[in-house]
Amino acid sequence: MNMKKYGLITIILLLVSCNGNEMEQTIFVPDTTDSNLPAYTEWGYNSFGALYERNYFLASNTIVPCKITIQNGIMTFSLSGRIASSYSSYGNQEKMTLNISFPVNGPMNSYSDLLQLQLKTVDFTDIACEVKMIRDSKTQNISVLSGSLFFQRVQLLRINEKEDRAILSGTFSMTFLRNQLPEILSKGRFDVGISNLFVLP
Repeated sequence: MNMKKYGLITIILLLVSCNGNEMEQTIFVPDTTDSNLPAYTEWGYNSFGALYERNYFLASNTIVPCKITIQNGIMTFSLSGRIASSYSSYGNQEKMTLNISFPVNGPMNSYSDLLQLQLKTVDFTDIACEVKMIRDSKTQNISVLSGSLFFQRVQLLRINEKEDRAILSGTFSMTFLRNQLPEILSKGRFDVGISNLFVLP
């Protein structure tokens, strides 16, 4: 089996220059067309961003940007950050989490199991998919009209021949009703390192 096909990598130079704490931080590399959005990257920068109406939904160094929870064959992919008018002003803005739940095939107990997500598209309108928005700890009443999550690339990071984390990179967008009014989340991109899998009984 050609493991490169499934996104298996070993990063050596990165590990020499970064300690464990730095690998957990969010690195913001501005997009060339909109400097308030992070550029699309595949380096595990623990970053994500999307245009949200006239504001932005952005990762923050004060919040873990992404968590994955698995229970009874259902994966919940969570992006947590803040809503801000620009990247430079996100610090004190409203906190938001987007929870995307969808079924997965086979066991999901290790980082290597996440490789099956590569090139997977999750259709938000699929009856098997559930999308929840939480803003300042309050679940919003939303109805998804269209949208999807696309895992462009999944990579494994090894340290001393041991799997240390998975790096997931891709895109997302969504049109939805919130409080019966239409809203749009567009141009979404993520590049996150998953160092913990929460597998629930």
